[in-house]
Amino acid sequence: MKISLKLKWMLMLAVIPMTACVSQRPAPVVDRSARTVATAPVPAPAPRQAKDGMYTVQRGDTLYSVALAFGLDHVELARWNNVPDGGALRIGQSLRVIPPVEVATTSPITRSGQAEVRPLPAPGAAEPAAPTPLPPPSTTPPVTTPPPPPTATSPSAPATEVPRSPSSGLPWLWPASGKVIETFDDPRNKGIDIAGIEGAPVQAAADGEVVYVGSAVRGYGNLVIVRHSDDFITAYAHNRKVLVAEKQSVRRGQTIAELGRSDADRPKLHFELRHQGKPVDPLKYLPAR
Repeated sequence: MKISLKLKWMLMLAVIPMTACVSQRPAPVVDRSARTVATAPVPAPAPRQAKDGMYTVQRGDTLYSVALAFGLDHVELARWNNVPDGGALRIGQSLRVIPPVEVATTSPITRSGQAEVRPLPAPGAAEPAAPTPLPPPSTTPPVTTPPPPPTATSPSAPATEVPRSPSSGLPWLWPASGKVIETFDDPRNKGIDIAGIEGAPVQAAADGEVVYVGSAVRGYGNLVIVRHSDDFITAYAHNRKVLVAEKQSVRRGQTIAELGRSDADRPKLHFELRHQGKPVDPLKYLPAR
């Protein structure tokens, strides 16, 4: 059966639109909403460094934490920088962390110990005679009298005086119940290390006020500093969790933190006791056990 030419053209025109419809398929949709966005790690606090004896205050710094980091008395640090004791610091503020240099002025000393005053001559008058020079010092050594022989020391008198630890007048309490694994050995160890299990209570060694809570002091982890008087402060380091806040009053034996291993190789409490900013051996103050 023959198909007319007109019918062929009609069939071809009918097929072309269908082909075009098939070829114009919509592009696949890609869901990109599930893509994970990586978050940058939180940087660790920068170590404290002083250039030419000046330190720049960082976020989280307080007068007590800076004094502790540089082994200073917070009272002296405040005096060197005209900062009120316990006053707030500003980020970017420069603090002197070495004693200021006191320049001593000296005046020349004459032989007689006094300055010579000579009046000006009157017009036409003769110049006064020059003063007679002093004779040179004698080279003969002075005669010395031998010191008297030392008297015999009484047997009851002590040969040497044993230095005593400064009295605090405070009833100190052990901050943790574990075994002492590191003793005081300044400057290698400015306190004692007490072993324990994570989560064990850390107690305030005496009544006082919390003056610092944070982790900006390198090597101490989560740190708590308590001021007990104008002369004594205590520091509690490597805590897992801190349970007090700055400017909070605490009582002797109150749980202020949970023992941990922050910035440490094992669970332990690093405990320091400082007198006028200088580390002292806590074992000389804590009760025997």
